[in-house]
Amino acid sequence: MNLQNFIYGVYPYIALSVFLLGSLLRFDREQYTWKSDSTQLLTKANMRVASNLFHIGILAIFLGHLVGLLTPHSVFLALGVSDMAHQMLAIWAGTIFGVICLLGGAMLWVRRFFNRRIAAAGRGSDKFILTWLLLTLLLGLCTIPVSVGHANAGNPDVMIALAEWAQSIIYLHPDPALLANVDTVFKLHLFFGMTVFLVFPFTRMVHVWSAPFGYLARPYQIVRGKRV
Repeated sequence: MNLQNFIYGVYPYIALSVFLLGSLLRFDREQYTWKSDSTQLLTKANMRVASNLFHIGILAIFLGHLVGLLTPHSVFLALGVSDMAHQMLAIWAGTIFGVICLLGGAMLWVRRFFNRRIAAAGRGSDKFILTWLLLTLLLGLCTIPVSVGHANAGNPDVMIALAEWAQSIIYLHPDPALLANVDTVFKLHLFFGMTVFLVFPFTRMVHVWSAPFGYLARPYQIVRGKRV
């Protein structure tokens, strides 16, 4: 087995297995650590702006990847979305939300590394995961000029190959050969992205599982003042 077959045929399952089982074990055995470890109490400077930009960007990127990579090609065509329209949508959405995420992430990174109080209170895993996420994001942004070149040439083959590879992983018949002609920057982005899932259970990112979506539908609370 060569390196490419391992990274794009075996490594995805290692990463996903650790992601799921590791998260379950951490929730079962270390619930006290199941939190976001917010540092807002230490200093609020730029925290709200940076956090909102980062989270809006990264959630949009994640959902975009989820839909774009795992929706079968035939479904897009049936909906009247051509290959080139799909590619241009991915380019524009990736650029807009990638830049939003990068701005917020860079602000959080500077805060994490150069604010004395936060640097002293933080853990090595906090610095590592934020740095790794930003590197993954930068690699993703580096794919955009390449994708623009493909789009200008009227060539959606790389986009289709990436989607078919992702679907082959989900359908349990991995086909690393689909990535044989894919540009190196896409392959690096995939590796960094898969590694995010691998390290996920060992970082503060586990709080994503407990996202309070219920707040969107909860009823109003009635507060009655005390009569004197």
